[in-house]
Amino acid sequence: MSQQYGWTPPPPSHGRVAVPPPASTPAPARPTLGSSVVFVGGWLVLLWVREALDVVLLGALDGFGVSPRVIAELPQVLTAPFLHFGFEHLMANSLPFLVLGVLARMAGRRPFWVATLASILVSGLFAWLLSAPNTVTAGASGLVFGWLAFLLVRGLFNRNWKQILISAAVFGFFGGMLWGVFPTLPGVSWQGHLGGAVGGVLAAWWLQRRG
Repeated sequence: MSQQYGWTPPPPSHGRVAVPPPASTPAPARPTLGSSVVFVGGWLVLLWVREALDVVLLGALDGFGVSPRVIAELPQVLTAPFLHFGFEHLMANSLPFLVLGVLARMAGRRPFWVATLASILVSGLFAWLLSAPNTVTAGASGLVFGWLAFLLVRGLFNRNWKQILISAAVFGFFGGMLWGVFPTLPGVSWQGHLGGAVGGVLAAWWLQRRG
């Protein structure tokens, strides 16, 4: 006895093939508080070691700071943030360097390096262009001001309330530093401070535009 089974052919595809959506790439994990403290703290230790070496060399490394409008020394905008004029100068920068550096790195590796490089470059260029003749500018404060400005405006550019709360806390602790962008104290490079702050704002703006 024969049997017949019903079978219905599939509808024509008209040349269309269903393709599964591509798997989404997970966002890179942000640095943790612990790893950021180790990284920025290690950087700070290197600054202290370098300053100790400079003492042994009788201040010979201080010549790698920024001399205004000397074309041959323009590349020294990259070395000046790693130099200080004595341990007192370095000590004044150490706490804000550690705290603001840790907070900036916890924003993500890419934002951290963009903010860091922009702050160093713009701070150095402002010091190179605007400082008084026969002066040398050095110190990490331009970078510190860049991190400060980056953290203050990042939440506003991103319209992120959590980042805005962090900005408010940063301003509460370190907002008084912003007076350093004005020519109020002799011997202090307000030009480098102002340039660093401009670099931090530019970094936050660029990162928001790039998504």
